[in-house]
Amino acid sequence: MGKKVLIGMSGGVDSTVSTLLLKEQGYDVEGVYMKLHSKPGYHEIHQARAQRAADFAGVKLHILDLQEEFNAKVFTPFIETYKEGKTPNPCALCNRNIKFGAMVAYADSIGADYVATGHYIRHDGQYLLQAHDDTKDQSYFLFYIDPALVPRLLFPLGERHKSDIKAYAAGIEGLESFASQSESSEICFVETTYMDVLKPYVPVDQEGEVLNLEGKVVGKHKGYMHYTIGKRKGFSVHGAHDPHFVVEIKPEINQIVVGTREDLECHRVELERVNMFDSRTEFECDVKLRYRTTAVRCSVKIDGDHATVELHEPVLGVASGQAGVFYDGEKLLGGGWIV
Repeated sequence: MGKKVLIGMSGGVDSTVSTLLLKEQGYDVEGVYMKLHSKPGYHEIHQARAQRAADFAGVKLHILDLQEEFNAKVFTPFIETYKEGKTPNPCALCNRNIKFGAMVAYADSIGADYVATGHYIRHDGQYLLQAHDDTKDQSYFLFYIDPALVPRLLFPLGERHKSDIKAYAAGIEGLESFASQSESSEICFVETTYMDVLKPYVPVDQEGEVLNLEGKVVGKHKGYMHYTIGKRKGFSVHGAHDPHFVVEIKPEINQIVVGTREDLECHRVELERVNMFDSRTEFECDVKLRYRTTAVRCSVKIDGDHATVELHEPVLGVASGQAGVFYDGEKLLGGGWIV
């Protein structure tokens, strides 16, 4: 097998340093800038940065227009998930369909043996592994990629810390500006808030009723899409002395149901569209039910592409539409979408 690698280049410090590290390791590197969403003015700035990074690294930069595919497979599902009263995870869909889908297909078309990105993650040839920098680890968002791809993937930053990457860039003449660039937003097409993204497509500001667990109307809210499970602000509850949290969303009738903190406790989670790097169907492991949360111990039973997850301790605010991702230590076993 040859050593040609295609790396996704955004013009940011992570992908730029990744490109340089791959060249240092002796790979024949080519870059690709992917046009995804159609946010006005975005690509003019970032494509120019990516070209500047490619020129600096001395690599060819391909431009891949994936706006149509991104809209169909990432952005439209993002809108539809909110309409269904769920909490979407567009990055995991983008990684499956775009960065480790369409980009891999393009790598094949130019004869690249490997595909690389600036993600903070590692692998051992079969399993994805958490990054050494646990504050930047992105394994949660990659649970849904095709397991067969893993041996072809290169993640130059997985063994490194973000501070090291910035220091590396700052120490190279001509690369200092990349080290000081502001970080890109967690979701590339969200500049301010989710609501600003949703408003052109759906009526988000429709006042509705707040119910208690007995089904009694106890207040008002500003439109169900403003809320996710566990949210405790932005709605009224008449005569409430204790904090109330959203425990259920009823999109078809624009109602939210609220309860106490204890009412948020979840002991069992059902997952659909399960994607596994491991062949076991019954096992114990740790599960992470949202990106910025601590994993908890659980027992898992998998039946086809469905999983039942019994939590060994209750978790608060489990939201349908998010991912449940299984870990054995630093090893990512797989995961699925919370029903």
